[in-house]
Amino acid sequence: MAADEVITAVIVDDHAAIAAGVRAWCSQAVPPIELIDVGDRLAGAWTGPGAEADVVIFDLELVPRRPDFGELRRLVDSGRRVIVYSQHTDDATAIKCVDLGALAYLTKREGLDHLVPAIRAAARGEPYTGPSLSGALISDDAPGRPHLSQREAEVLRAWFVSSSKELVAAKLNITVKTVDTYITRARVKYANVGRAARTKSELVGRALDDGLITLAELNESPL
Repeated sequence: MAADEVITAVIVDDHAAIAAGVRAWCSQAVPPIELIDVGDRLAGAWTGPGAEADVVIFDLELVPRRPDFGELRRLVDSGRRVIVYSQHTDDATAIKCVDLGALAYLTKREGLDHLVPAIRAAARGEPYTGPSLSGALISDDAPGRPHLSQREAEVLRAWFVSSSKELVAAKLNITVKTVDTYITRARVKYANVGRAARTKSELVGRALDDGLITLAELNESPL
């Protein structure tokens, strides 16, 4: 987005005090960020002003003890740029959220220093790594699992559902050479954990195993 455009964000959170704090930080930002508060209504991110917001700030646990990973995936799959803003501090939850496509995972105690920069990054389609997510990524020791960057995963998923790298480049507004670079990096990372993927179909198989993409998505696309 253009540097002079006003960023809009919709917050889905069932705690009024949290939303009020986020609104204050956004209004005091330079330049200010326009915040749309829809309370705990998930529909507010899909209809009305919230549907057009650049960024979705999503409380993962709108229902107590039931993290809504399904809704997160639905938002991401629809092309929304999502920041998970949660009280959960465990590494596994943070890792799962970024694996599902969240551009940032912030705990609510990190909000004051990191939420506004995360919103700005997400509005550009870029990931933001706060302290808790950084620690989770460093300590992630799942055997055989490559540590793909957000952009590497994004390029892979776009490539898997596209018939050419040229289409991927056009969709992501990057060059074909950059697409090749991200795919090569992903191949190297898979090879380094003993799961070489020399062809596109082999790489798709690895991604299916790791939950990077689903069969339903592949069945709707040309390979």
